[in-house]
Amino acid sequence: MLELRPNCECCDKDLPPEAADALICTFECTFCADCVEQVLGGTCPNCGGNFSARPIRPAAMLKKYPASTKRVLKAEGCGPRKAA
Repeated sequence: MLELRPNCECCDKDLPPEAADALICTFECTFCADCVEQVLGGTCPNCGGNFSARPIRPAAMLKKYPASTKRVLKAEGCGPRKAA
């Protein structure tokens, strides 16, 4: 089941389940479109992967499979992943 995280891991912007500007990587890291474009350059700082639009779970399914309430925020700040 896809974890619908409630916020951008970079700027902490609220991203409710119906947010059209929520983007995720293959590991479900969640960021807002502004941070992905302006700060991260389209690359996940956690895994180095790209982003896709987070699907919107239908309201009826949210009742049975609610979105996560656990906020994830990069304490060290966020920026493009540095090459090893």
